[in-house]
Amino acid sequence: MPINRRAFIAGGAVTGAGLIIGVRFPRSLLAQEIKKKPVPSPFIAYIHVKPSGQISLIVAKSEMGQGIRTGLAMCLAEEAEVDFNSMSIEQAETRPDLYPHLGTGGSGSTEENFTPLRQAGATVRELMITAAATKWSVPRKDCTARKGEVLHRASSRRASYGELVEAASNLALPDPEKVPLKDPSKFELIGHPIPRVDIPAKSNGSAQFGIDVRVPEMLFAVVARCPAFGGKPAHFDAAKAKAMPGVREVFEIPAIGEDMHTAGGVAVVADSTWTAIKAREALQTSWDNGPSVSESTEALHEALLAAAHHPGKSARNDGDVEAALSNSAKRVEAVYELPFLAHATMEPMNITMHARAGECEVWAPTQSPDWVQRTVAKILGLPAPKVNVHTTLMGGGFGRRYMADFAAEGAQVAKVVGKPVQLVWTREDDMTHDLYRPAACHRMLGAVDAAGRPTAWQHTLASTSIAAFWHPKDDAGNGEVGGAREMPYAIPNVRVDYNPVASSVPRAWWRSVEHSFNGFAVECFIDELAAAAGKDPVGFRKALLVKPAGWKPRYEYSPDPARLRGVLELAAEKSGWSNPLPKQRGRGIAAYHSFGSYFCEVAEVTIVDAKTFRVDRVIAAVDCGQIVNPESVRSQTEGAIIFGLSAALKNQITIKNGAVEQTNFDGYDPIRISEAPPIEVHLVQSKEDCGGMGEPGVPAIAPAVANAIFAAGGKRLRRLPFQIGAAA
Repeated sequence: MPINRRAFIAGGAVTGAGLIIGVRFPRSLLAQEIKKKPVPSPFIAYIHVKPSGQISLIVAKSEMGQGIRTGLAMCLAEEAEVDFNSMSIEQAETRPDLYPHLGTGGSGSTEENFTPLRQAGATVRELMITAAATKWSVPRKDCTARKGEVLHRASSRRASYGELVEAASNLALPDPEKVPLKDPSKFELIGHPIPRVDIPAKSNGSAQFGIDVRVPEMLFAVVARCPAFGGKPAHFDAAKAKAMPGVREVFEIPAIGEDMHTAGGVAVVADSTWTAIKAREALQTSWDNGPSVSESTEALHEALLAAAHHPGKSARNDGDVEAALSNSAKRVEAVYELPFLAHATMEPMNITMHARAGECEVWAPTQSPDWVQRTVAKILGLPAPKVNVHTTLMGGGFGRRYMADFAAEGAQVAKVVGKPVQLVWTREDDMTHDLYRPAACHRMLGAVDAAGRPTAWQHTLASTSIAAFWHPKDDAGNGEVGGAREMPYAIPNVRVDYNPVASSVPRAWWRSVEHSFNGFAVECFIDELAAAAGKDPVGFRKALLVKPAGWKPRYEYSPDPARLRGVLELAAEKSGWSNPLPKQRGRGIAAYHSFGSYFCEVAEVTIVDAKTFRVDRVIAAVDCGQIVNPESVRSQTEGAIIFGLSAALKNQITIKNGAVEQTNFDGYDPIRISEAPPIEVHLVQSKEDCGGMGEPGVPAIAPAVANAIFAAGGKRLRRLPFQIGAAA
């Protein structure tokens, strides 16, 4: 009996950890951009109140499984004093005039919006109280707001927000910086576990993801792209494809560079996605593979290794590293290597749009609806406000859906077709034409003195820079050294260099960005120094996480040593670090700061045989500042660890003849349920500013596993994905 995905979901139980990825913007830049925007009325931008009393909370960030619709709505509802369980949560329009930063990436949504949304909610509350006090001719101080009503205690009079909204919305807006906010000790939502608002729809199959969009008279499209990066069609014959029933159009679309980076190719438009795919297979196409056809993983490996052995642009230079290395009691050297990685979202790229005279309507599973809006407008020659982007749910982001290449392709197709059209990437399209996590190589040199104290740290990083791909004329190193430059351990002589390596493989932001490779190198090498010093890995790190009086962050993203030490101690305690394990079992630890949050992860592994090991358990300690929804924090941590384990144990993208060799999950296999270890998450209760949660759980898991393998069997694994039988 035929059964569709919705029927399957409706008939079964669906659970899962929340997942998110992305691109990071400097906090200072975001703050400047947000301050440039006029403060909108919260009744227009964030809280819609109807005279009937129905209230909607508006969230201007993309929901991709991380629970952001719930978390941000909690911030609004907490201060607005509305009943969260009776609210509807709605996705914001793509209105850059109302919302200063619509992009969802860099794990910054909560950090960026926590205070502004509380201020917006508090503004609504205060205006409602003022409107009620004016209506009743009573002092404001005698009125309170609670669950969408204002109460006058002395007379027991009540008025709903619906009754007051017209008068309240006509009052002068108070200064958002001065509106009174609730004392955190009185929070009823923030800091408490709240079920995610998207669970019911995702459980019963009614949730609409991008690929689910259907509109009247809709057509479907796929694109045939050259397998080699930078290639293009040399010739194609569409006769057989056009002869197939249901095929409407076959035409070439050019590649676009700039901020879109599309591959170009041959578009096939049909009455169904399946027909379009079969017609694409019928195309007779010869390809001009272009100059990248000579690129291979083997050649790139040699180039990265060579670059890591040469001095590069200095990102940090403390003391005299060369002298410290020369005069050391023990010297340690290691090289760490990491491959390209795909985002591999479960829902492949897709977009639906209808280009009409003077306007366009778009349905997009996107992390950056404003970028989609600008991209479509540019290709169609429209003013951006004439492009109406509806942001749908999405089956994974990880940074992939921050880009606008699929939106640009959709606009190229829609411009020709003139009817609603959905562009769909197959899994093979998605795997072979991603914008990948860079490949990287790290050469580390370190030294310890006779007392076991580290005296030198030299880190030369080589990678296929993201910045060099997107902005070739800019400084390629600034976005690649995060976490390496801010190496937190108190070592007197430190040098960090960077060398970019050219590649035709397109690169972009992958979950945790540069921290995914710098965290691996830093936390593995500090473990190697501990071993050289004959010290316990936890005690060695603790002694180097010193916060002197008057400490100030050296760089914008420098970690607080005390907070990093705090999660280190918590993870060690919860893992039973001092308790011995049986032979062939070991614990490894890694502590890391990124995106404003502090993580420490302990992995326990068992060496099964000469070529096999098993991850038995993972313990995570998390300090992400003020927690909004602890259930989301836990699920985000679990999801990030599984994501990072997939990369550590299995995944890599390899290149041959300028093209990706892996085409589907048979060659790029994620961690399966049967392979996933138990994960314990322990949260630090904190009053510090909110940090990110989507990405900072990723960097620590690979080094924790590598360090555990060493503890269990005495072997260092320095190349990802791990192969225990390979040479160190």
